[in-house]
Amino acid sequence: MSDSSQLSVSGLTHSFGDRRVLDDVTFDVRPGRLTGFVGANGAGKTTTMRSIVGVLKPDAGTVTFGGEPLSLAVRRRIGYMPEERGLYPKMKVHEQLVFLGRVLGVDRDVAATRATALLKDFGLGDRADDVLHTLSLGNQQRVQVAAALIHEPRILVLDEPFSGLDPIAMDTMAARLQESAAQGVPVLFSSHQLELVEKLCDDLVLINRGAVVAAGDAAALQEERAGRRYRVQVAAAPEWTPAGAGFEVASRDARGVLVDLDETADTQDLLAQAQRAGAVEHFGRVVPTLAELFQEVAR
Repeated sequence: MSDSSQLSVSGLTHSFGDRRVLDDVTFDVRPGRLTGFVGANGAGKTTTMRSIVGVLKPDAGTVTFGGEPLSLAVRRRIGYMPEERGLYPKMKVHEQLVFLGRVLGVDRDVAATRATALLKDFGLGDRADDVLHTLSLGNQQRVQVAAALIHEPRILVLDEPFSGLDPIAMDTMAARLQESAAQGVPVLFSSHQLELVEKLCDDLVLINRGAVVAAGDAAALQEERAGRRYRVQVAAAPEWTPAGAGFEVASRDARGVLVDLDETADTQDLLAQAQRAGAVEHFGRVVPTLAELFQEVAR
């Protein structure tokens, strides 16, 4: 994908009174890729997203799209979903989506067609004429996402889009985000569901106490933090332990033994020892999960 569709955040800094909530936040959201924005409550995710879409003016820093500052016209093409619902509770669902599409410059007939299709995709085709507040919270969340997609945005910025969704709705949501990314849209979304982020995302941005502590390709970040820990499972020898000063057993369970290697230890020596003890059912480097990675960098 071309950098002409890349969303770049550079040096965002912001304080509320004496409390600095963003500290030189810098990262890229590449076109055609899903970027997961991960951090604890109060880490600065929502403030960053509000700064990107123009709801909040940061004290310092820039946001660019394709290397150019975000104009009003480009900001109108952002699909933004705030964490707190921003829809009209007493308005009918389909009517509301059409109205929001019109506000964003979409022709009425086109907006109506898109609204119908989106509601069908999210399993709400039979609820189009229902008033929003009569829907469950999960279904209101689906409508909120549909509102972010109604104008076929060039950029997607979604704050906790999976919150409150059942598994079927989550799968539908994931498919829509992947579809947008496949069309070259840079997609940034936050979530506390780390297993979901790990499954979906191409890139990660980890933020802690207002500062980005890691950013980039998800697999590369996990590989970088993997260190020299190996899981070894030897058939019929559950108590097997490697010999040598360079090997330290970290833990042992039904899946084998976790061995930490120091800089002098040879992985081939570890494998050879295991093979002499019996048939090796598993031998592999242990890559941290996203939850483990976040805990590590947050410390």
